[in-house]
Amino acid sequence: MLKYTLLLLMLFFLNTAIAGEWSGYASVESRYFFKDPLDPRQSDSNISVAFQPEYWNDWDNGRQSFTFIPFIRLDNQDPERSHGDIRELFWIKAANTWELRAGIGKVFWGVAESKHLVDIINQTDLVENNDGEDKLGQPMLNFASIRDWGTVDLFILPGFRERTFPGPEGRLRTIPNIDTSQALYESSSEEKHIDYAVRWSHTLGEWDIGLAHFYGTSREPALLPGTDSSGNPVFIPRYDLINQTSIDIQATLESWLLKLEVIHRTGQGPDINATVAGIEYTFYDIYESGTDLGIVSEYLYDDRVTNPSVHPPVIFQNDIMLGLRIALNDTQSSEALIGMIADLDSDEVFYNIEASRRLGEQWKLNLEYRAFRSSPIKDDHILLDLAYHF
Repeated sequence: MLKYTLLLLMLFFLNTAIAGEWSGYASVESRYFFKDPLDPRQSDSNISVAFQPEYWNDWDNGRQSFTFIPFIRLDNQDPERSHGDIRELFWIKAANTWELRAGIGKVFWGVAESKHLVDIINQTDLVENNDGEDKLGQPMLNFASIRDWGTVDLFILPGFRERTFPGPEGRLRTIPNIDTSQALYESSSEEKHIDYAVRWSHTLGEWDIGLAHFYGTSREPALLPGTDSSGNPVFIPRYDLINQTSIDIQATLESWLLKLEVIHRTGQGPDINATVAGIEYTFYDIYESGTDLGIVSEYLYDDRVTNPSVHPPVIFQNDIMLGLRIALNDTQSSEALIGMIADLDSDEVFYNIEASRRLGEQWKLNLEYRAFRSSPIKDDHILLDLAYHF
């Protein structure tokens, strides 16, 4: 059924492409790693190119629309990072009190900066970036009921997407590497298992609240020790069935933002409880320069046992995040996020810088720097990405 639905959507796209609007970007990216790799198959640098066009069209006085966003990346070092995906391919029908969406889509839940605990609909595209922000498109049927007392979203999610992982030649990966060809499932339906989710969201004055429940295949796999076809040690991902209940809250109180994400998950060994709670205060137009400066602080807690063959691996169990968000509000849209996450139970510290600036009307330069201190991770690196937007 899913493949016929996608075929119909593609035929519709081909029939209406002339009337719609095109946008998107093409980019070239370079990463350089400051330390020698732990595996001789890895390199200290890589270059890749990416292309993501976007097509959009609406009709019926704006009550119906169609979106198509494919994506492709080619990497010179890691074959697993050379990949393509349909990020979005969906039709929307909107009315005054309801909305229906069908196809492949992306849904984001969450309010925290350091980690999005409640964001569970889409699978993480981990070969794109280790920050977890990039997502694979998820086949879905989504019905939203929009009322004065809030919006209720119902999701039917056919077709599970496995998480992408760097290959043996890639960096920012586990040692040994993860062999996705041996993926295991708790459900006998494997990737054909149908998942379900429901979410209620509402705004009460300065407070934005979301309450959700998900049942289906976990987007986070546990990692079992094993061997590949040549007898080399590898990790084998196992995807269990879970129930996850979550709440996310954000309060906007003038210059203050208060943020909270909480989850309770069953189905992967002992129950999991995790929280991200934080505050952000913004100084606007400092000394009438137009620059805004935000101070961010978050606390991350996760009570799961550190056993990757039972629970999915977790990095932040008792940590604090401190950061600065800078927006120059200039014609080049220059902005930066500078932060660190410190483990309160050890000396491990993670440093992160993300900055971007427009170059002219259609070019954009992005920079990322990530470093790990007192950590077994040896993949400190800098990333430069130059994108042309059309």
